[in-house]
Amino acid sequence: MYGGDEVAAIVIDVGSYSCKAGYAGDDTPKAVFPSVVGSIEQTGDADESKAEKEPEDSKNGAKPMDVDKAKTKRKLYVGQELDFRRDNMEVISPMKDGTVTDWDIVDNIWNHAFRAAELMFENYKVPALFLAKNAVLTSFASGRATSLVVDSGGGSTVVSAVHDGFVLQKIRPRYSFKKKEISPGEYKIVDLDLPNTTESYKLYGMRAIVSDIKESVCRVPDTAFDEVAYANVPTTSYELPDGQTIEVGADRFKIPDILFNPSLSQTIPGIDGFADSISVRGLPRMVIDSINRCDVDIRKELFSNILLSGGSSSILQLKERLEKEVLEESPQAARVKVMASGNSVERRFSVWIGGSILASLGSFQQMWFSKAEYEEHGVSYIQRKCP
Repeated sequence: MYGGDEVAAIVIDVGSYSCKAGYAGDDTPKAVFPSVVGSIEQTGDADESKAEKEPEDSKNGAKPMDVDKAKTKRKLYVGQELDFRRDNMEVISPMKDGTVTDWDIVDNIWNHAFRAAELMFENYKVPALFLAKNAVLTSFASGRATSLVVDSGGGSTVVSAVHDGFVLQKIRPRYSFKKKEISPGEYKIVDLDLPNTTESYKLYGMRAIVSDIKESVCRVPDTAFDEVAYANVPTTSYELPDGQTIEVGADRFKIPDILFNPSLSQTIPGIDGFADSISVRGLPRMVIDSINRCDVDIRKELFSNILLSGGSSSILQLKERLEKEVLEESPQAARVKVMASGNSVERRFSVWIGGSILASLGSFQQMWFSKAEYEEHGVSYIQRKCP
């Protein structure tokens, strides 16, 4: 096991929307790329000559990879390779509702992350590793050991209570948003230009646009959204990548308000099944319920240390509206304080930044799970080293 205060650690955060990788001690990750892979099914040797001609990005190590699958081969593309449209290429995500469902794809994403950081130890035979929970790292990034973390990212929103650096597992509610479908008209336009483009690739491209619209145009209304009150609200212009300009009206207030009133999704095509589950609650209710499930001795501290993180935390007025509604529903003696970094980069990368801080501590070497411990105790020992 390596010693000393200087630890050359790599920090990797595989999220629902993007993967972040970089060196411990840095302010921001060195590489950020989508948590999806492009996949093309190939049979026999049909496309071998074509595959040899595929571009490779030498800067970020993006490179197609072959995966044997019975009598067919699945060629996978990671990182900036996804920016090149390819006939019949599907875009696959290993995550569903914030949880890993396909470890084969995650393996390829991690493979790319190690290359991007330029530190690969013969087939990932690293000398030591440490697995940390997202909420704990977000809390560390803000300089707190105890907090209530509201992580609203790509695909899901999770509320987690952190106490003295540990997540209280039994009180973690979660809900997810289903992707809004592209209209038949938009499909038709794309099909005319690129007839062999798969639906998953179209959705992948649209998701990047929708994410940017959400952060640059959308705004949480000061009070619950009312269709009549916002009927004549002035529109805001947004320029699409192809130069076209669209006008966004009341929807820029209505969509974000789903975080507070999930039943609004019933009126929006494409996500109208989101609120079918009785377990789906608004964000203020999730926060209150999470705190009430904790020991009474730490509730006061949690109310005053509510942290917002994730891409959706960049939506305008989210912090102010959440603080207002939690205050209205909280006990009279509670001092409610919702915090979010003033820097959008820090909010988006809070998990990675927390990992960078943790891995750069002089005491980090006492925490990690070493290769020697793995060989002596087996893989199950990681549960003790990384609780």
